Amino acid sequence: MIGLMFVIFLVLLLLNVPIAYSLGGAAMFYLFTSNMNLAVLAQKFYAGMDSFTLLCIPGFMLAGALMNGGGITKRILDFCNAFLGHITGSLALVNVVASMIFAGISGTAIADVVSLGGMLIPAMVEDGYDDDFAVAVTASSSVVGPIIPPSVPMVIAGSCVSISVGSMFQAGLIPGIMLGLGLCIPTYIISKKRNYPKHERSTWSQRWKITKSAIWALLMPIILLGGILSGVFTPTEASIVTCVYSLIVGVLVYHEITLRDVPRIIADNMISCGSIIVLIGMANVFAFILTNERIPQMVAEAILSITNSRVAVILLINVVLLFVGMFMESLAAVLITFPVLLPVATAVGMAPVHFGLMAILNLMIGLTTPPVGMCVVTAAQIGNISSAKAFKANIPFLLTSLVILLLVAFVEPITMFIPSLFS
Repeated sequence: MIGLMFVIFLVLLLLNVPIAYSLGGAAMFYLFTSNMNLAVLAQKFYAGMDSFTLLCIPGFMLAGALMNGGGITKRILDFCNAFLGHITGSLALVNVVASMIFAGISGTAIADVVSLGGMLIPAMVEDGYDDDFAVAVTASSSVVGPIIPPSVPMVIAGSCVSISVGSMFQAGLIPGIMLGLGLCIPTYIISKKRNYPKHERSTWSQRWKITKSAIWALLMPIILLGGILSGVFTPTEASIVTCVYSLIVGVLVYHEITLRDVPRIIADNMISCGSIIVLIGMANVFAFILTNERIPQMVAEAILSITNSRVAVILLINVVLLFVGMFMESLAAVLITFPVLLPVATAVGMAPVHFGLMAILNLMIGLTTPPVGMCVVTAAQIGNISSAKAFKANIPFLLTSLVILLLVAFVEPITMFIPSLFS
């Protein structure tokens, strides 16, 4: 029956049924055919959503929406451009660096693509950049978002396999910065090769003026990360602090939104959050069935029967995750793969936090790989080019991301250094 359940799940996905309903439909088939009480569906669905930690998901998403409406995103871009505008390919580098700063607020890759891409892709094309390059830079740098804390996928992963979300946030800091700086390398090389434009160097007085304007925007990730890393507030409390801060800055400091705009922003955010929460509930039912059928243990035994080598097992885990990430939406992939692969990773001595960070980075890279590549497809729509053209332009950035992934996978101190300091 478990095999048929997977077949139904894949068929529904191929028919473009939303993934939450694909998971739910496959789970219902299993419960019907196994004579299990259907009340299990409601119980496990509710249990998957009934988590204090998950409350930070609507919080961080609302903070991102308030930040965009309140002019915070624009000031982050102006700040980056003031210090990088004189370098060849400056707008492309601004794109990457802004994603690193934006990552400390939104926590999602798609939010990064839509928010920054909507402004930067047209601006880059107008400034003389090739449209496919502008799309590729935007899509590849968006992957940084869920690695530098806060991170919605980390919250979901931590809640489904009981890994400390705070420790995962700490672990993501160095890999996220490495990934962002790593993506700057192909960005600059391609820009130099194609002789993309640069602008006049800003004077220090201009930089100071722009910095003063952007200081409220730049303080947000500092307050957020400082509060989480120091233990002043939990990730859930941090999301509420971020919302309040975004609202105050947008309304009272930058005057770009009014209190009348807030109900509309909240309503739009509720729709987006609702789809994610339903997905989490359905995935919890699916994960319960996998656990009931001992699928995680079977996968662990199968992989460990091939090899006991730690290096080989970690490579196999990454191959599995890359394959899943190529086809499946990242949040659903986290919920399904973590309970299955975590026992395999711990069996060869990987710390749960190390595995969690590596796996999330892997699945985020899947957002830029064909055939699905949600970030690339979204950026291509903004740039009005074909997905095939965008995927081709993304190859140098994808290769760079894979190199960073291998470093994170096999050089454990990159991930575990900061958590060890706070442990």
